[in-house]
Amino acid sequence: MSDVIEAAVAALKERLGEGFDGSVKFVIEGEGAVVVDAAGVRAADEEADVTLTADADTFQAMLSGDLNPTAAFMSGRLRVDGDMGQAMKLGALLA
Repeated sequence: MSDVIEAAVAALKERLGEGFDGSVKFVIEGEGAVVVDAAGVRAADEEADVTLTADADTFQAMLSGDLNPTAAFMSGRLRVDGDMGQAMKLGALLA
């Protein structure tokens, strides 16, 4: 597992706690994927209700609070595939 994925798992666990009602996959380009669901946060490449894709810098900025997820999406830095409602719910938790 890459250092970027390990850092993303740790940051998401800190921000989201034990889990998320639904399932979200974060695809960090060139690094791998992280899944968040009711079971918690883990490095995995599994099916999810919604998939969020961006580069490592964009995810780091969102997780640190320097970049609002909605702004990342609107500027084209974050791609969303799947259930937009789940994406918005997660975005509210990360903002």
